[in-house]
Amino acid sequence: MQSLKSSIVPASRNAKQVNRLISTRQQEIIKRDEQYGGHHFKPLPVVLAKGEGALLWDIDNKKYYDFLAGFSTCNQGHCHPRLVKVMRDQCGKLHHTSRAYFTDLHGELCEYLTRLFQFDRFIPMNTGVEAGDLSIKLARRWGYRNKKIPSNKATVLFAKNNFWGRSIAAASASTEPMCFTDFGPFVPNFEKIPYDDLGALEEALKNNPNVCAFMMEPIQGEAGVKIPQDGYLKGVRDLCTKYNVLWIADEVQTGLGRTGYRLAVDHEKQKPDILVLGKALSGGMLPVSGVLSSHEIILNLDIGSHGSTFGGSPLACAVALEAVKVIEEEKLAENAARLGKIVKEELEKIPKEIASDFRGRGLLCGLHINKDFASGWDVCLRLRDNGLLTRPAHGQLLRISPPLVIKEDQLREGLEIIKTTLLNY
Repeated sequence: MQSLKSSIVPASRNAKQVNRLISTRQQEIIKRDEQYGGHHFKPLPVVLAKGEGALLWDIDNKKYYDFLAGFSTCNQGHCHPRLVKVMRDQCGKLHHTSRAYFTDLHGELCEYLTRLFQFDRFIPMNTGVEAGDLSIKLARRWGYRNKKIPSNKATVLFAKNNFWGRSIAAASASTEPMCFTDFGPFVPNFEKIPYDDLGALEEALKNNPNVCAFMMEPIQGEAGVKIPQDGYLKGVRDLCTKYNVLWIADEVQTGLGRTGYRLAVDHEKQKPDILVLGKALSGGMLPVSGVLSSHEIILNLDIGSHGSTFGGSPLACAVALEAVKVIEEEKLAENAARLGKIVKEELEKIPKEIASDFRGRGLLCGLHINKDFASGWDVCLRLRDNGLLTRPAHGQLLRISPPLVIKEDQLREGLEIIKTTLLNY
């Protein structure tokens, strides 16, 4: 592979020079986006046109290592040949009917996932936030019908600093002002407790018999790759069982091989009552998400009490089935576990005055850039100039989450770009 190290750009520049290394054509496209699109997100200034495996190319054919993977969506890499083939083949046969009819692929996907993850039933949705919302509906329905919580009193607990989307329900669960300011009124009976604090969880469960569920991420990705202490997940399982409360594990970002195991809860060999999947469930080919749970919980949904026009479409089911088979058959979780050790070993060599903290499991990693050294955004711009794409979380955490298909030599080259960029800052 052609080395990118020789193209490292000198660090000296100011804010007015941010776009100097992208073409006029790219700048014109960015300007059009900013004029006609919504300003809900701040994209890194680069216009992408092609992807393959762990690599991306912009419209000027400059190559980059992708160290974001669509926020852990493209675990199988960009344009994986198996996924491209399945998508093309299925589009040529039957892509959508709605769930008004049976299709052969819906049951096949449900059976495969329930057997793989050892649950009874699977309900497909589209986006991660839809699956999260469904998990709350399931928990509330179970709370009223099984736990006998009084009508409209069901409470759901959430870990502070959670992130599971931007719907009104997700905003109601958030403790991040940008997510909830001026969006109220909010969903009632949502309570927040500290993450990785079993004492706080037990106190909340003990004080409120109307809690139906505790929803949390086994690793808080958007909060800055916060990994709980050993034993926390087992403690969550034990406390939820003790107080007859459902444990909802939001594995939209952490699941499907990303952390070196099939699921992040597998690090402590624990099983939630409700498992939420998304992102890599389709390898990024189209939005596919879903919820796995037991007969007891899922069968509380009566016909007509929940549904989705696109959820479980033949196209979605075909792609999701192949996407998970790719993760299993190509041993991508094992690759993430092996390469994650290299990421840790290499990035912990960076001086503490530049980066104070490395966090990670598998290929869900973060490097905390010290504020007095540089802004995380500016570091990402310079990495872009040097052939690597990622984004900061919470301002200063450099995300390291490449596609799980990345090869060791590609990973090492990308890590070298990061180290060289920071050391020559």
